[in-house]
Amino acid sequence: MRKEAASRELSCPDCDDVSRRRFLRTAATAATAVGTAGLSLGAAGSLLSADEKKKAQPAETAVKQLFDSLKDNQRKLVCMPFSHEKRSMVRNNWYIVDPKAAAIGKLYDADQQKLILEIFKGVTSEDGYKRFEKQMKDDAGGFDKYTCAIFGEPDTGKFEWVLTGRHLTIRADGDSVDNTAFGGPIFYGHAAGGFNEKPDHAGNVWWHQARLANKLYGALDGKQRDKALVVESPPDSPKVVKLKGTKGKPEGLRGADMSKDQKKLLDETLRSMLNMYRKSDVDEALKCIDANGGLDALTVSYFDEGNIGDDEIWDRWKVEGPGMVWYFRGTPHVHTWVNIAGKQA
Repeated sequence: MRKEAASRELSCPDCDDVSRRRFLRTAATAATAVGTAGLSLGAAGSLLSADEKKKAQPAETAVKQLFDSLKDNQRKLVCMPFSHEKRSMVRNNWYIVDPKAAAIGKLYDADQQKLILEIFKGVTSEDGYKRFEKQMKDDAGGFDKYTCAIFGEPDTGKFEWVLTGRHLTIRADGDSVDNTAFGGPIFYGHAAGGFNEKPDHAGNVWWHQARLANKLYGALDGKQRDKALVVESPPDSPKVVKLKGTKGKPEGLRGADMSKDQKKLLDETLRSMLNMYRKSDVDEALKCIDANGGLDALTVSYFDEGNIGDDEIWDRWKVEGPGMVWYFRGTPHVHTWVNIAGKQA
């Protein structure tokens, strides 16, 4: 039996209700085999050595070049201590520095803008960059409307670059943040066809992830669906990315209670979600998931609340584990909150 959700108004207080152009993209996903205990790092590619990783970090190299090129007036606006509280913040729509003074298209000269774009391309995959590019154009008018900041100093080896704006928080940290994938919590989203998207989410560059998650739901039996389906969804808030560790007991269906084929679908969904980021960050994220028990330790939940069209194609769903939260909130449009860390107590 389907669980009944309390009626709630669909809202997104931090987003403007603006018209969006439609764009339809077919998602390419990479399915990989998975064992019964957890993710296979070998399937993701071997982890790079320290020297290889350093050579394979064009994003961090460009961060140093950008930092060295900054003039005094620019440094005052975008450079902060590594310990600054803004470094670890995440929001669905925010600017880490004043966009009126420090938007990418306003504060930086042409060469610096190229460096910032190089950093952004460096932390994303080729497919991911194309999707982010479309999302930023739809949601804010383009890449130049976003803002970035540098925490710490690249010369010291402890630094982090953070880019923010509507529906985006993304980082490059050069492994400065211990035991944490992506350098801290990240966010991505998209409003492809206006504020309130329709059930098919036409043109949304991230909806392919939800289709995979729903494919997994379709593979569950009745008892598993009852376990996986939860009435109320978590808040659309940074609080949702707080890690619960091994003492947490999230609602939903545990990976340990899935069949081998079902775990393969879960693995496929996770890898599609990670696929928009660079390989070194993907490898680190997979390593963190394995360190916390792999697929068996993850819990998958689908939320009756916010089901557009009342069609049981779940718009909101979450994958959570001791060191992971990946909350895909697909209504009224896509907001996705992500936090992945290493071994948790």
